[in-house]
Amino acid sequence: MKELQSFMREYQKEMGWEISDENYARSRDSLLNNYMLLTTEVAEVAEELRKAFNLVREYAEEGMDEELAFQLASDQVKEELGKELADCLAYLIKFYNFFGIDLEESFYGKMDEVRKRRNKDGSLAEK
Repeated sequence: MKELQSFMREYQKEMGWEISDENYARSRDSLLNNYMLLTTEVAEVAEELRKAFNLVREYAEEGMDEELAFQLASDQVKEELGKELADCLAYLIKFYNFFGIDLEESFYGKMDEVRKRRNKDGSLAEK
């Protein structure tokens, strides 16, 4: 993950896509703009999922087994879904880099926290 974060730091500089740190107003505007772009990409992930579910419905209506239909539909959206997820990841890493947060440390720390969290039913999430 450190390699990915470092790559993105340089890539963002090269492309001129860094979040502005010129002053508060520019940073605020840049952060909000990048947040809106991230949410747009998340919506595009949802659109690919919608396409897959619609394909499953169509295939099932034609008599195909639902599980097979889902596998076929998943294969059909896989490439575009991967691109949209990559866009999301790029924006997330941009925020990590702007705030100087270590992606790997943050990720594994949060996963450890979730592992130890109790579910609403009182059991551990993972035993």
